Amino acid sequence: MEANSKVVETVLAGLEQADTLEGIQDAIVDLRSHFRVDNMVYHWVDSAGAQYGYGTYPLEWAERYQEQNYLRIDPVVIGCYQRFHPVDWKSLDWSSKAARALQRESLEYGIGNQGYSIPIRGPNGQFALFTVNHTCDDDVWAGFTEQNRRELILVAHYFNQKALEFEPNKAPEQSQPLSPRETDALTLLAIGYNRAQVAETLSISEHTLRVYIESARFKLGAANTTHAVARALTRGVIVV
Repeated sequence: MEANSKVVETVLAGLEQADTLEGIQDAIVDLRSHFRVDNMVYHWVDSAGAQYGYGTYPLEWAERYQEQNYLRIDPVVIGCYQRFHPVDWKSLDWSSKAARALQRESLEYGIGNQGYSIPIRGPNGQFALFTVNHTCDDDVWAGFTEQNRRELILVAHYFNQKALEFEPNKAPEQSQPLSPRETDALTLLAIGYNRAQVAETLSISEHTLRVYIESARFKLGAANTTHAVARALTRGVIVV
């Protein structure tokens, strides 16, 4: 389960040129094949609460999910809505009776036992999930997510940016441009560096780093550092 970076770049370049929803679907199917996983799905919830998506889940499961309104009890949606970083499904709360029943039923429809979802936030309250799903043991899955995490985050934001083009009456958020140092700091935080590592990489003190981060947070209108990183990713200010 490893993607060829050149192939991924080619597919994403095609995605940028897509002018129909069918083009987005074709891109997600191609990427599913190149990452060698069972399923890859983009799931959008707009500011009015409506939802749609595209991907490789069985159509029967997608219909069942919407008919039963599983959105309200799905630990993946609930857990990711509370987070900004990618989430392994094993870290979510599946303890409720409803959640366990949902999990059992999804397996019956051919949904894999492993999942990795990337929450994405856009303008006007838009929320989306980009999910990779597969059947394998925990060690294999841990190796896959570690090896492909950065590329999957990039893919997720490409898909969301393209999806925004199809949202009617969208109004992009405006923000002050970040300085090169602010951009570097948020980029390193986004790929998992801690503050000490970021400061060392940029050859600055942690106090100076804090100034850069707070300035970026203010420009992005973010509540905290994690929120600033998420907004910078969503708007394409940084790419990891």
